[in-house]
Amino acid sequence: MPGSSDPREIVVIGGGIIGCTTAYFLTRHPSYDPSKHKITLLEASKIAGGASGKAGGLLALWAYPSNIVPLSYRLHAELAKEHGGAETWGYRRIHCGQLTAKGRPLGAASANQIKKEENGGSLSLKKRTKEAIGTLRAAGTPRDLDWFSADSVKDYSEMGDPDTTAQVHPYQFTTSMAKLAEEKGAKIILGQVTNIEKSDNTVKSVTYKDKATSETKTIPATDVIISAGPWTREVYPPAPISAMRAHSVTIRPSRPVSAYALFTDISLPSDFGRTGEKVKSKSLRSKQVTPEIYARPNNEVYACGEGDTLVPLPKLSDDVVTDDARCQDIIDYVSSISDEMRDGEVTVRQACYLPNVDAASSGPLIGETGVKGLLLAAGHTCWGIQNGPGTGKLISEFVFDGKAKSAKIGSLDPKNVL
Repeated sequence: MPGSSDPREIVVIGGGIIGCTTAYFLTRHPSYDPSKHKITLLEASKIAGGASGKAGGLLALWAYPSNIVPLSYRLHAELAKEHGGAETWGYRRIHCGQLTAKGRPLGAASANQIKKEENGGSLSLKKRTKEAIGTLRAAGTPRDLDWFSADSVKDYSEMGDPDTTAQVHPYQFTTSMAKLAEEKGAKIILGQVTNIEKSDNTVKSVTYKDKATSETKTIPATDVIISAGPWTREVYPPAPISAMRAHSVTIRPSRPVSAYALFTDISLPSDFGRTGEKVKSKSLRSKQVTPEIYARPNNEVYACGEGDTLVPLPKLSDDVVTDDARCQDIIDYVSSISDEMRDGEVTVRQACYLPNVDAASSGPLIGETGVKGLLLAAGHTCWGIQNGPGTGKLISEFVFDGKAKSAKIGSLDPKNVL
């Protein structure tokens, strides 16, 4: 491996959160010298075009793996402080809890609709009756978590508080990391990698197909970081990375809601109906459903459902197919326990693929591959946004220092499974 002061041609493959934070921390490493070190980020479709632009954005000290979570959680706070993350990418500390509830038939009118009819079309500004507030308190629900039906909520238990839990908007955070890396000298190229050339077990160059011109181009490389998420195996076949599709929606609730991330367990009634005029959901797969619900700044709620492997991973993130019925299921489920979401406006229906490690260790895989100059940073499952900064910093240390210094990550060594 070249010394940190030697000329370097560093190529990062993948413009998701891992690739963008890697580019960011490479440009912030004490040894980085833009006159000697060239950093190129290659992205096949667009920055944050996959899960990094469509995830929930939950950050938690209780996430996994425990050897990089504290580092990454701290870096999130530092990045937000340094770059105005609260305003730029929605960084904020939040509460997180487990909510157990019983869904209501969707054909029933919401409390807001009933109140509106009773008042001749004039909607009361009162959020809750005294009786409803009392019912929520009896279930252990925090006083400000008042955007769920009192008749639905059965139990609430705290999982994390603002000392241990936070959030970002994934698309805004990822694109901000890319922009900040560019400002310090990194170059972003849209092009699909077709080959990583090696000689004597050492990386030499990377070949890609330019997105704009369809030309095949080759750039020299002393260091190559593969951070292509679920597409990692397409770039580096030995990597034991698979893909799972996940659907999500965003909703503009009927009124502003408090800052909570919620893991729900909802029991659906036997007469559970359907909502929505244009899209009708498929038949229920289970009477117990577990959507995750994250309130975001600027009056937005993100909700996601269960994953599936029904549709194979496409070649590009641009080609990901969204199943409208699965999105409608999520909308129906969260609407069954919240008038604010039922009466709100659905703003986005989307799908993405999460990268999983097919090995005894759950991953992610971060570090050297056994090929000189070839590093792997992939397999972050649902915690990619949370662990992006930590991964990026560790990879920058591998490149410039020859080893990880900020955390002990022997258990995440790609050579354990390659």
